[in-house]
Amino acid sequence: MTHIPVLLSTASVYPERAAAAFEIAAALGYDGVEVMVWSDPVSQDTDALSELSHRYGMPILAIHAPCLIISQRVWSRDPVTRLHLAVQAAVRVGAATVVVHPPFRWQRDYSRGFARQVQELEAHYGVAVAVENMFPLRARARQWCPYSQHWDPSVIGGFSNYTLDLSHAAVARADALDIAERMGAQLRHVHLGDGTGQGRDEHLMPGRGNQPCAQLLRQLGERGFTGTVTVEATTRTVDSRQQREAELAQALSFARVHLGYSGLRDPAGGALGGERGGALPSLLGSERRGRSGGERVEAVTERSV
Repeated sequence: MTHIPVLLSTASVYPERAAAAFEIAAALGYDGVEVMVWSDPVSQDTDALSELSHRYGMPILAIHAPCLIISQRVWSRDPVTRLHLAVQAAVRVGAATVVVHPPFRWQRDYSRGFARQVQELEAHYGVAVAVENMFPLRARARQWCPYSQHWDPSVIGGFSNYTLDLSHAAVARADALDIAERMGAQLRHVHLGDGTGQGRDEHLMPGRGNQPCAQLLRQLGERGFTGTVTVEATTRTVDSRQQREAELAQALSFARVHLGYSGLRDPAGGALGGERGGALPSLLGSERRGRSGGERVEAVTERSV
């Protein structure tokens, strides 16, 4: 079968920073990293990211553009400029995919030119700009969409590439399998997390909510999906690095088992299997913990403290 790369999002190690994601991804055997560009200075620095990628042997296969509310001033206050810079960053680090959210309602100029900008960037740079499904906001009995056209870009259509986020589907109380079917062959990238649909964007570990994570992965494996899957699940409440690694190891084995990888074995020689897969033991030695991945990375990290 086609090997579907499973990536680790740098957001999944928060409150640790990007350097920790590369270290953990390499130790657990992920296929690469997705970089969430936000307040962490290393995430904004393509030279530092390239050094981390080289040091840990972890390719950067996706860049998440700075389009969260908390990253509206990263690189530029202008969302058009931010998206352009995200695509240029992807080219510099060798990433084939840029994840971007649909424009907010108040970003009127950006919204009017968004589809055209995405098309032009893809044509000029050869990078897939995969527009991500989001969710409406709810208060009591009312619902409000903060996005200019729709929280799910596949409803509007017209894009060549999409990102499907299962946690967002949970918040929207939408059927993730229906969204995947609507995205069709244009589904390029998946954010693997889970949720319960209780109003928050939970980003639970896959298998711990009510989303069809396993079923979606099986469908991707069966249909010859040629994109990438990123584990984007929160570990911010864990008590230690060891526990964070254990959580992310289990998410990796969950993804690979349900993508249809047969005969998987962990580094200790045990077979992986079961609905959620077995947890892969960490290979990190205590002497490596906390290393930032190069002098430049260490310098950038120190400036952010």
